[in-house]
Amino acid sequence: MADAPEVPEKRLVSESGAAARVVQVIEGAVEGLGYRIVRVKVTTGGNATVQIMVERPDGTCAIEDCEAVSRTISPLLDLDDPVGGAYNLEISSPGIDRPLVRVSDFARWAGYEAKVELARPLEGRKRFRGILGEPDVAARTVPIDLPDVKEGLPSRIVLPLSDLGEAHLVLTDALIRESLRRGGPAVEDAPDESDEGEDAEPEEAAPQVRFIPAPKRPKPKADKPVKAKPAKGPGPKKPVVSKAARLKDRDSFH
Repeated sequence: MADAPEVPEKRLVSESGAAARVVQVIEGAVEGLGYRIVRVKVTTGGNATVQIMVERPDGTCAIEDCEAVSRTISPLLDLDDPVGGAYNLEISSPGIDRPLVRVSDFARWAGYEAKVELARPLEGRKRFRGILGEPDVAARTVPIDLPDVKEGLPSRIVLPLSDLGEAHLVLTDALIRESLRRGGPAVEDAPDESDEGEDAEPEEAAPQVRFIPAPKRPKPKADKPVKAKPAKGPGPKKPVVSKAARLKDRDSFH
C-alpha cells in the first residue's frame, strides 16, 4: 500500500484582508512546487507592494527558489487580482531573524533568542523576549526563559502557541554563526573561519521583485443622452377672438 501523502504543517498565524486573499490564490501552487509560505504582507497606496516569504521544508531558500515561485504565481495573481490594482510583487527568503510561524520553527530554533507577541495577554502581558525551549507539539506550547526578571517572578513561562500573534528570532552573533553553519557551503568547501571572523553574515537570497500592472478590463459604455421627443397630440389652441373685439381693435386704428 502506498504511503499517504504528507499533510503540510499549518501555520500558527493567518493573514487578513488582501493578504489573506493572496494566500488563498497562491498557497496550493507554492506547495505544489515543494515550498511553503512563511508570511504575506500587502502594503497599499502609491507604491503598493505584495511581500511573500517562502522557504523549503528544511528552512532554506536560494535565489533560484525565489525565481521559481515568482514565475509560477505571477500569472495566478494577475488573473485573480486579489489586490485590486497595480503593485510590486516581492518574493524573498525569511532571512536570518526570521518569523516563527509553525511549531517546527520553534523546535528548529530552540536555544536561540526570540521575541514573541501573543494575541491575548498571559499573566497580564503580551510581549516576551527570551531563549526558546523545546515546544510541546501536542499541547502547542513553547517555554521561554526570560532574562533579568524581577525577584519573585518566574524566569520561565510557557506560552500557548494557539494565541500566537507574531514571533521572530533576534539577530545575535550566535544566531548568525548557526545560520552560517546550516545554510552555508559544505564542510569541505567552507572558508576558514579565521579569515571571515565571527561577525561574518551568511548571504541571503536577494528578493525577486516584479511589477504586476492592474488588469485591463473593458470600460463600461457611457449612456447616451436621451433627446426629448415632442409630445404627440394637438398643439396649443389659438385664442378665440370675438367679432366685437375685432371691430373694437379695427376702430382703434382710426
